Amino acid sequence: MLTLLNLFGAVALLIWGTHMVQTGILRAWGVPLRRWLGHSVNHKGTAFLSGLTMTALIQSGTATTLMMSAFVAQGLIQTHAAMAVVLGADVGSSLIAQAFSLRITWISPLLIFIGVALFRADRTTTSRNAGRAAIGLGLMMLALQLIGHTMLPISHSPIIQQIFKTLTGDLLLDMALAALLTLLAHSSLAIVLLIVSLVGSESISPGLGFALVLGANLGSAMTPMLSSSGTGNAARRVPLANLIFKLSACVLVMPFLRYLPEWLALLDDDPARQMLHFHTLFNLATAVLFIGLTGPVAKLTERILPNSASSDDPAQPRYLDPNVINTPEVAVSCAAREALRIGDLIDQMLRHSQQVLCQNEEKLVRPVEQMESGVDSLYKAIKFYLMQVNREELSTVENQRWADIISLTINLEHIGDIIDKNLMDLARRKIRGQLSFSESGNEEIRELHDRLINNLRLGLNLFMHPDVKNAQRLLEEKSRFNELERLYAENHLQRLTNNMLPSVETSALHLDVIRDLRRINSHVCALAYPILDAAGMLTKNRLRQQNLEPEVASPAKSRRRSLKGST
Repeated sequence: MLTLLNLFGAVALLIWGTHMVQTGILRAWGVPLRRWLGHSVNHKGTAFLSGLTMTALIQSGTATTLMMSAFVAQGLIQTHAAMAVVLGADVGSSLIAQAFSLRITWISPLLIFIGVALFRADRTTTSRNAGRAAIGLGLMMLALQLIGHTMLPISHSPIIQQIFKTLTGDLLLDMALAALLTLLAHSSLAIVLLIVSLVGSESISPGLGFALVLGANLGSAMTPMLSSSGTGNAARRVPLANLIFKLSACVLVMPFLRYLPEWLALLDDDPARQMLHFHTLFNLATAVLFIGLTGPVAKLTERILPNSASSDDPAQPRYLDPNVINTPEVAVSCAAREALRIGDLIDQMLRHSQQVLCQNEEKLVRPVEQMESGVDSLYKAIKFYLMQVNREELSTVENQRWADIISLTINLEHIGDIIDKNLMDLARRKIRGQLSFSESGNEEIRELHDRLINNLRLGLNLFMHPDVKNAQRLLEEKSRFNELERLYAENHLQRLTNNMLPSVETSALHLDVIRDLRRINSHVCALAYPILDAAGMLTKNRLRQQNLEPEVASPAKSRRRSLKGST
């Protein structure tokens, strides 16, 4: 029992080391890696190499596959390009196994020492995460050594030998066992290295080892397929294509398993090394065979998993993929994409509110209320989704992005409330009273609406592509908007003094509308502050002190002060 406990502990250490490497690399360099990955899929060759490199760095082909699935679901890349990346990821995973099989015992303590030194010596996030990755690599190598030492007494146990004898001879059972272990461990790398250790210690025969390696490869394709269940059809196509590739390759290789020991002996006499060579050659042959068929297979997956009819319910999230929560960088991108949907709803609400207010379009009041309900639902869904993201696994940049998404959704939700609870309430009062703004008043409200919609679009563009120049431009627009609001309020009061009947009847409504439009614009322009703050262009107090001198109150200035007080 003690020996088995040591074995289970060593396997757990191997899996945990893999997790540490993955999280350390993604936290330290996740943003540039994902950008590079997204820009390298224009050609099959570069897509293949990018998948290989990405997997070599993060130590997980499953994570790479799920990342590409999220990109496809968001429409960032095409399905056939993602398939080429995944084929490269499988080859990269096999090359990692080759590297870990090297019996260089001194590397493990050296990597752990370097990792701890990096983690403790420098408090910067990048250094600490690089240290985490180095510790993970050291733990993986240490775990492999422990597995090798633990398996020596187990291999001579009559009970264990009898168990392995019952497995040998039933190819499908052997493959199913390895696939199940891979699903449980969530890492084909850990299972393949375990198989190599078992063969190296003569606990199992090479023939059984080949079957188990084949099953581990099949399980590595099933893991992302199961992880993507419950998502949209677009996100499931890449895992499905990978499963088709692996399953087809397994069927082609199975008849030749009996000849593998003889053929691979030409490369290496060591049975353990033969497992690794077979693992690498299997994935390389799969890539060569299917990389030219990514287009037809992509069309096949689209037939099997057609695009779902888009929901007409604006309250239904479309991009919040729950299966990428364990890949926080991708989850943050999903939340950002969903936040833009709130921006689109706010854009529509503003355009509808203009028609309701200026043209008494009562039929548009109900759609605005429904869209506001959608804004509230999406806001809650995004907030709950982001609360599940482990922020400790995010880089500094991605942590700021997380905060920016929360800030954006809060501001947009406030805007939705103002439109629904304030502007639509004013519109109902205006329609019930059969009132109309003056022609000049209507034109002023239209202009403020148009400026507000343009500012909203500029703010959403800033959210996706932060730029100091555009942030300054948005704040300049805020100043112009505030000046217009004051000017139009004075114009309205001037019309009152001229006894214009429409202005007299709608005086309170008109002033309330332009006040609420100014409030909305303030929420929109708040999107510029984080960008300018990051650039060091804001002081702690953004209000500029002015010298206040005594002055004689003119009628115009008195009206201006009263308007400022009311707003």
